[in-house]
Amino acid sequence: MTQTQQPRRPRERRGRRPGVFAGVVVLALLLLFGVPWATLVLPWPSPVVVAGTVLFGIAVVAFPVLMFLGHARGNDRAALVADTTLGVVWVFFAWSVLSLVLRVALLGVPEPQRSRIIAVLVLVVGLALVGYGVREAMRVPRIRRVEVTLPRLGSGLDGTTVALLTDTHFGPIDRRRWSERTAAAVNALRPDIVAHAGDIADGTVEQRRAQVAPLGTITAPLARVYSTGNHEYFGEAQAWLDHMTSLGWDSLHNRHIVVERGGHRLIVAGIDDATARASGLDGHGAELDRALDGSPGDVPILLLAHQPKQIAETANQVDLQLAGHTHGGQIWPFHYLVRTDQPVLHGLSQHGTTQLYTSRGAGFWGPPLRVFAPSEITLLTLRAP
Repeated sequence: MTQTQQPRRPRERRGRRPGVFAGVVVLALLLLFGVPWATLVLPWPSPVVVAGTVLFGIAVVAFPVLMFLGHARGNDRAALVADTTLGVVWVFFAWSVLSLVLRVALLGVPEPQRSRIIAVLVLVVGLALVGYGVREAMRVPRIRRVEVTLPRLGSGLDGTTVALLTDTHFGPIDRRRWSERTAAAVNALRPDIVAHAGDIADGTVEQRRAQVAPLGTITAPLARVYSTGNHEYFGEAQAWLDHMTSLGWDSLHNRHIVVERGGHRLIVAGIDDATARASGLDGHGAELDRALDGSPGDVPILLLAHQPKQIAETANQVDLQLAGHTHGGQIWPFHYLVRTDQPVLHGLSQHGTTQLYTSRGAGFWGPPLRVFAPSEITLLTLRAP
């Protein structure tokens, strides 16, 4: 091979990647929209098939365009329509696939009656779940109470409460009233510490300022702390850190604070999200050593780290880690896909000497639906041995 030929191969490989990605996207769209179309539309007479095919055809063409306008160009209306479409079509896709079991059970029923019965049942179940999912997504999160025993916690800090509010995801829907009611729900718990573990919003500070403002009314006698999630790194991570500081919160950008009660101390630290370094933002990237630099020895550590999988780097180095990110799957059965990326879906888990609590989160990403994955504000009570 000549020297002039050698550089061409990498360029050719790079050139093929966009085509492969586009093919995967097209295939995913055809499956996502095509399976519900075949289940809901095909069993009916020709006029219904034609009308349904046109409707699904418009949706499958408009969907990627709206996603691009909404999430790449910042058009909130386009984002809302695209995100809602994604949630609805996912529900109908999942239940269309599940209807294959029912199809076997109804083998004795002749066609087209069998397919029409299945179509009606999928339609009814899907619409019911969409309605339920919207209600669950828009409600003030339920309070989940958890006690956690920390072997190194001093008796003076026994009973200290930590309210975990994460994944608020303020976005295209104006949720100022929800934000006010959620902040009031946190204050009603009278926590000693309030922690926001990231994914505060989708969009810029200017876009979401009014929705985020009620977080400034949350009070806690020991600390209010915030660390970044992955969605901050889609836009203005540093601006969000600065804005939360302006609201009176301690922004834990690879840093810590020390709180004290009854003569005993607790380190409260935070590290950047796992995606921070890849964002290219100067000075950002999860660094536990930097976060704990200068911290007192033999003092228990409470750490904010947005993604549960960050436990792989922090296990056995902190006492309790607080995470979010998973949303508990948000729309069933999406949690099976989440589990391929994260070690924990939700709840308290043990990793060596470190305990990890993963919250389902208070808000929602993208589709304004939560199906079998309720939102939560978690009140953790810390116990000494």
